[in-house]
Amino acid sequence: MITTDFVPGSPAWVDLGAPDVDAAAAFYGAVFGWQAQAFDEQMSSYKALRLDGRTVGAVGQLTEEGARSAWMVYFGTPDIEATVKAVEQAGGAVRTPPSEVADEGRFAQVTDPQGAQFALWQPGSYPGLQAADGPGSLGWVELCTTDSQAAQNFYGTVFGWTGQDMELPGGGGTYTMVTPKDQPAERMFGGIMAVPDMFASGDNRPYWHPVFGSADCDATIALVRENGGSVSMGPEDAEGVGRLAVCNDPAGAEFVVLKPEPSPAS
Repeated sequence: MITTDFVPGSPAWVDLGAPDVDAAAAFYGAVFGWQAQAFDEQMSSYKALRLDGRTVGAVGQLTEEGARSAWMVYFGTPDIEATVKAVEQAGGAVRTPPSEVADEGRFAQVTDPQGAQFALWQPGSYPGLQAADGPGSLGWVELCTTDSQAAQNFYGTVFGWTGQDMELPGGGGTYTMVTPKDQPAERMFGGIMAVPDMFASGDNRPYWHPVFGSADCDATIALVRENGGSVSMGPEDAEGVGRLAVCNDPAGAEFVVLKPEPSPAS
């Protein structure tokens, strides 16, 4: 699960690079009930996305030349310089070197050796997400990649993640669930899955995508479609996981909607 008592190597922030910030904010507002608000006058094109007054992410103008609209996952670190160095030594690349965001913290944009982009966040006065693991907020992150073992080796070297393999039904391959360094299994926050066929055409690169919670997956999917988005998989039931669907917003950014399966205790 993703929590807001952050530990190193766990997701701390998520934002969307969009070609039209206002259109993106309107879409996600209709789907999840998020309200968009600029952080301050100097950052008017970068808006917080809030649910019930708590920040669940942000949306900003897509600026990288040739980039497609996509969600970016930020992993927390207490020493961004050391983590950037570890990324480079493990075969990754730095797209944006460590940069200050006033007194709120420092970020860097990096890429793993297979081409998946992610980001780093070293908190200052701003720890990160204010709500997580509930309807309308980030509950899980997933890496779709060409080589799961190579990805596990890279992120294990950089962050110290540990993995637990799960065989997907119907011969769908192996899904590796990941946990931050020195943390118990209940802090598991995401998964890594090899989907080489997806990249055979060369049109796409490996990528991270967010999984947002929903109290009613089918109702949320209906709102996705009603507001110009599309659904590329599902909704369907995944044993031990819940009811989920893979979606794209009107600009093509991918995300997953999940109504988690109730825990045995509930």
